[in-house]
Amino acid sequence: MNQERIYKVLLGPHVSEKSAMSAEAGNQVVFRVLPSATKLEIKSAVEKLFKVDVVDVRTVNMKGKVKRNRFGLSKKPNWKKAYVSLVQGQDIDFAVAE
Repeated sequence: MNQERIYKVLLGPHVSEKSAMSAEAGNQVVFRVLPSATKLEIKSAVEKLFKVDVVDVRTVNMKGKVKRNRFGLSKKPNWKKAYVSLVQGQDIDFAVAE
């Protein structure tokens, strides 16, 4: 896998109530990823960037919502999220220490 591709695959963490519950219950972290990213690319990117061991990766293609504004209807873009299961006892901390 190309080194540049590693930094482009993960777009950022996806923070929601559902992702917080899966983090507590199943030792999982949820990321927004490129729509063209594969499970193997996501796994290697998380392992290299955060120095953790990944057990499993599940991906979901999310459909963009249709929103109404003063110009009529507009559609948000489709996006992809990945549920990454980590080895028991490991964790990713997104807080920046200063």
